[in-house]
Amino acid sequence: MKVTVFGTGYVGLVQGAILADVGHQVVCVDVNAEKIERLKQGHIPIFEPGLDTLVKEKFAAGRLNFTTDAAEAIKHGDMHFIAVGTPPDEDGSADLRYVLAVASTIAEHMESDKIIINKSTVPVGTADKVRACVAEKLAERGRNDLKFDVVSNPEFLKEGSAVADCQKPDRIIIGTESAATVELMRELYAPFNRNHDKVIVMDVRSAELTKYAANCMLATKISFMNEIANLSERLGADIEMVRQGIGSDPRIGYHFIYPGVGYGGSCFPKDVQALIRTSDAIGFDAKVLKAVEARNYAQKTTLFEKVAKHYDNDLAGKTFAVWGLSFKPNTDDMREAPSRVLMEALWAAGASVKAYDPEAMEETQRIYGTRDDLALCGTKESTLKEADALIIVTEWQSFRAPDFDLIKQQLTHPVVFDGRNLYEPERMERKGFTYYSVGRRVV
Repeated sequence: MKVTVFGTGYVGLVQGAILADVGHQVVCVDVNAEKIERLKQGHIPIFEPGLDTLVKEKFAAGRLNFTTDAAEAIKHGDMHFIAVGTPPDEDGSADLRYVLAVASTIAEHMESDKIIINKSTVPVGTADKVRACVAEKLAERGRNDLKFDVVSNPEFLKEGSAVADCQKPDRIIIGTESAATVELMRELYAPFNRNHDKVIVMDVRSAELTKYAANCMLATKISFMNEIANLSERLGADIEMVRQGIGSDPRIGYHFIYPGVGYGGSCFPKDVQALIRTSDAIGFDAKVLKAVEARNYAQKTTLFEKVAKHYDNDLAGKTFAVWGLSFKPNTDDMREAPSRVLMEALWAAGASVKAYDPEAMEETQRIYGTRDDLALCGTKESTLKEADALIIVTEWQSFRAPDFDLIKQQLTHPVVFDGRNLYEPERMERKGFTYYSVGRRVV
């Protein structure tokens, strides 16, 4: 099938590459000419395991192409994915200007019937706005003879495993009331739907809400576990034991119940906030969602609070080694990352940071530029020399089994603040460390 994808971010680029991989002819459109040219040259703008090779192979094979020419891209595709950003507006609601701009562009250039697929995360009712936008533009052109349908087809990709998630989806949500559109969507996704039927068809509004509900449920699990972790510290319990105890209940499960320093990234903070604003707009008080957001905001400060307490709020002139800058492993994304809250609080208190991350160093440099109180180091070990303590923010695999003797030797004092519970407190005690973690006793 001939597919056009508007947007070359996480969702659009991954979706386009995966559809090309199974044989569809895909054209990805973006307004950023430099980005498009770099994609043609094989430079992938994001770090996502497996994506680099996939894009290069499909581009070389001629099944995946990139352009800034919207008219040609619209002429190419029978099915048009909208996969552009929906950033928070000033009030926290989702900003739909880019979605509606794409809808208007499609209507301006289409010369045959089209299926328009909302892949972006959008509030309930967005499909109606897209439909009205397209219809209005077609009427202005005098082309009411052209037929189109607007489908909600939300993505469920996790940064760090987006390629695998797209290749082997748990479910494929299709929001439409057109039987003909359902059949075309089934044909599009047939290569991903072989073992058992993963397609779930529903009305458009339910599909739009499903995406927000899924992300908000996962955010709720994270905030709940962080709440229990804070209780554990104060009650003398061990959150890791609690986690195992409740995770063994199949009604709860082990996914997304790891305590830490709060969620970040491009989805959870934005989507929780957007659904709260949607609720406010219709006069409904989303008490649970507001509590989730508040707990997550507070949780991002807990690591700094432990550092400040240990040093009696005297951090001026001290230097801290920070391991992990991205909001989660296997990505270079630092949007809403807990590391940013930590480092900015340390700087405000007069401390300096020596930081390392396997992938997010360039992004850190872009965000903060050159400053005297930030040193970006080439290895995790090089952050340690003459640092007063080590702070772990992101649970990269390469941090799980470090050389503890080297850490102890290089640090000014053997103090570790672990925001991801990577190590066992008793073992750290035996090795001579003062060790702070999340929801467990201090040793």
